[in-house]
Amino acid sequence: MYQGKFKLKNYQKYNGDYNNVFYRSSWELSLMIWLDNNPSVVEWSSEELVIIYLCDTDNKKHRYFVDFTMKLSNGEEYWIEVKPKKYTKPPKKPKKITKRYMKESLDYIKNQSKWKTANAHAQMRGATFMVWTEDTLEKMGIKLIKNMKKQ
Repeated sequence: MYQGKFKLKNYQKYNGDYNNVFYRSSWELSLMIWLDNNPSVVEWSSEELVIIYLCDTDNKKHRYFVDFTMKLSNGEEYWIEVKPKKYTKPPKKPKKITKRYMKESLDYIKNQSKWKTANAHAQMRGATFMVWTEDTLEKMGIKLIKNMKKQ
């Protein structure tokens, strides 16, 4: 897994502690570079927004750290989760139920619980919640970093 500390060029755009910005995947790093350098993005953050949600897997409250928030120069605000496309769909049921299938099913339900609550909170604050996959990043022209040395 590709992880590390992100060094901002435009720290004044970051809404939070710009000395402690971490990426947890090469896709997050790719998006951070795009957010930091895009002149249309006037403010952004990573894992600074926390939402309390009720998870449908255990019926308990949990904390969800939204991957990214972004405010554009036109005033639009977005809350963004970055996930592989395969995690945005329920897992295919195999002939024999395996531990892997059970874990993937629980993870899918947990993500749906998070995203439902995040969407409701975003709407209340005039923002838009979105799940961005590798397809979204590529369509936006965000160059995905692969096998790159640390920044």
